[in-house]
Amino acid sequence: MPFSCLAADPSIGLGSMLPVWSVLPFAGILLSIALIPLVFPRFWHHHFPKVSAFWAMVFAVPFLYFFRATALYEIAHIMILDYIPFILLLWALFTVSGGIHITGTLKGSPGVNTIILIIGTFIASLIGTTGASMLMIRPMLRSNAWRIYKTHTVVFFIFLVSNIGGSLTPLGDPPLFLGFLHGVPFFWTLHLFPEMAFAGISLLILYYIMDSYYYKKEILTAVHDDESEPVRIEGYHNFILLAGIIAAVLFSGNVRLGSISIGEIHQPVESLIRDVFLILMAAGSLFFTKKEIYHKNEFGWAPIMEVAYLFAGIFITIIPVLDILKAGEKGAFAWLIQWTDSPAHYFWAVGILSSFLDNAPTYLTFFNSLLGKFYPGMMEAPAVARLIVEQIPFLTAISIGAVFMGANTYIGNAPNFMVKSIAEEAGVKMPSFFGYMFKYSIPILLVLYIIMTFIFF
Repeated sequence: MPFSCLAADPSIGLGSMLPVWSVLPFAGILLSIALIPLVFPRFWHHHFPKVSAFWAMVFAVPFLYFFRATALYEIAHIMILDYIPFILLLWALFTVSGGIHITGTLKGSPGVNTIILIIGTFIASLIGTTGASMLMIRPMLRSNAWRIYKTHTVVFFIFLVSNIGGSLTPLGDPPLFLGFLHGVPFFWTLHLFPEMAFAGISLLILYYIMDSYYYKKEILTAVHDDESEPVRIEGYHNFILLAGIIAAVLFSGNVRLGSISIGEIHQPVESLIRDVFLILMAAGSLFFTKKEIYHKNEFGWAPIMEVAYLFAGIFITIIPVLDILKAGEKGAFAWLIQWTDSPAHYFWAVGILSSFLDNAPTYLTFFNSLLGKFYPGMMEAPAVARLIVEQIPFLTAISIGAVFMGANTYIGNAPNFMVKSIAEEAGVKMPSFFGYMFKYSIPILLVLYIIMTFIFF
């Protein structure tokens, strides 16, 4: 059905009229993110903003031409209410955590390594998986620099700190923050504690056993080769700024101050206050933190710029996907709504896609699938209010699937590849894309998720 036909009757819901092929730009940008860095890494490094812009234009130009005011509203709505707060939070956490440097000598014994993993897993829900990964990976690598067998340590770091640890608050992982922006209460994610505790404790026990085995094979005399240096934290004032970020997000989720109109977009006043405060916290970190600390952390803007460019394209191209899903069984994805009829189905559907695409848009896609399945045609705010009370197992399934299974591949979550790159720069021989899967994630994580399916879903 051509777009011109769709625009002919504005009284009909947009989501129930859009055809399946309208989601092709969204599929195109996700596949580009997944495949081009692997096949053409140099091209991707120099041209990823153009790739994102290309797919955004492929969708936006005909969408705006045929739907005009409606299309403009849809694009402005998702960029103002979703994209800008999403990027501001990531930028603030990235900037402030980048101003904290942990220095000192820790000898990488199984006990010390396990403690570092526990700390990293815990703080991931407070400062985000990206922030926790960047804060903790270099101390972990320094403590194990003398060791021969350390690849498994970095892999478990990705499992726990870069992914599973971020499941308890909306600050922890981008999918959960998107849920928060769409009305899921800040503390609702504490419902995920049983699943997080089970997965975290299981992996920590397995890691300790594995690392103890490898530790016995090391040349233990190497432990005493380097002089010991006490552990200390530089840039500790940034913890105060991190507390400010947490307070700002809590404020926006619990205070209602009305709204202001930006065109036809109604923006809550408390959300604007939150966003201004996030900017102030990040600016405060840049102003008060010594430049040497950022230098020691090898801090740069490239990672957050890549996220900003790519998600601009993702948020624009995801518009037809969300509208179709909100239409429920009246939309082109009726088959998907009908097929995913249990929490276990949602857990695996979200998880598999999050493994190879990006877990944030995957979560948002299936979040809207739940709204379309249980409350088709209902306004989002009352639908979400009912969802978080009446369909807890389903929302838990997509939350856990998106956050946990982002660890299945290097491309499932942004910190994964960042940790891999930093580890390789430090001399750790990391497995290839498929080596990571077949040696670690499939035999370890896949088995864990199967067990969790029977226990929790």
